[in-house]
Amino acid sequence: MASTAELEKIVTQVRRDIVRQVHAVNSGHPGGSLGCVEYFVSLYFEIMKHNSAKFSMDGINEDLFFLSNGHISPVFYSVLAHSGYFPVKELSTFRKLNTRLQGHPTTHEHLPGVRIASGSLGQGMSVAIGAALAKKLNKDNSIVYTLHGDGELQEGQIWEAAMYASGKKVDNLICTVDMNGQQIDGSTDQVLPMGSLRAKFEAFGWDVLDLEKGNDIASVVATIKKAKEHTGKGKPVMILMKTEMGNGVDFMMGSHKWHGVAPNDEQLAQALNQNAETLGDY
Repeated sequence: MASTAELEKIVTQVRRDIVRQVHAVNSGHPGGSLGCVEYFVSLYFEIMKHNSAKFSMDGINEDLFFLSNGHISPVFYSVLAHSGYFPVKELSTFRKLNTRLQGHPTTHEHLPGVRIASGSLGQGMSVAIGAALAKKLNKDNSIVYTLHGDGELQEGQIWEAAMYASGKKVDNLICTVDMNGQQIDGSTDQVLPMGSLRAKFEAFGWDVLDLEKGNDIASVVATIKKAKEHTGKGKPVMILMKTEMGNGVDFMMGSHKWHGVAPNDEQLAQALNQNAETLGDY
């Protein structure tokens, strides 16, 4: 069990990793990655039952995580590396030719910790439901987790999966939506308003929890632990997590413009200065 202070140090390092990865190749998605750091750190360093030293695709007797909004790969790769799935120094190969760290996670490169390719939005929940049902068939009491972007919920496949999960009582599944209110072309309300996501998921038969402080590590840990208490009761569980796009880097915060833009040299230095306490850069 890690303390809040220890988790916060990892959060700071992961932020540094994110901006350094995208800066090095002048491409990638820093905004959403920065907004979800606390979620990933909570999941991999406090919540999930997983074994980085003995990674297997089937994950028997382990909790599983599926990243549906795969464009936020920088945060995913950083947390996987610091969790021991592959060397931290490999982060320096992000988006380079022949790297395992593609811009969107892939499986053909055989990167430990990655179980699905997730470049196309809307598919992660469907895969997670299949994995969760397989665990039920195998009498495996582990939990399956997913993360989705709020803009991703404009994909129709999400709602087909949501209907199926409740209809088949997939109650070993905890999905989270990153509600930063931003997507590539503007705010989600400007692109396609989605109304009350709580009302929608409840209408689809889900157990819904609100996480108002998605960038507060203690709140994230507490809410995911609470969500675990809701599993096994006949309903899939949804966490609606409010975050800030670009959290931790002041000039990126709250703007859709940093969805897929890399910082320049000066901006990188500014971002690193705002996240100065390092555990050791690659």
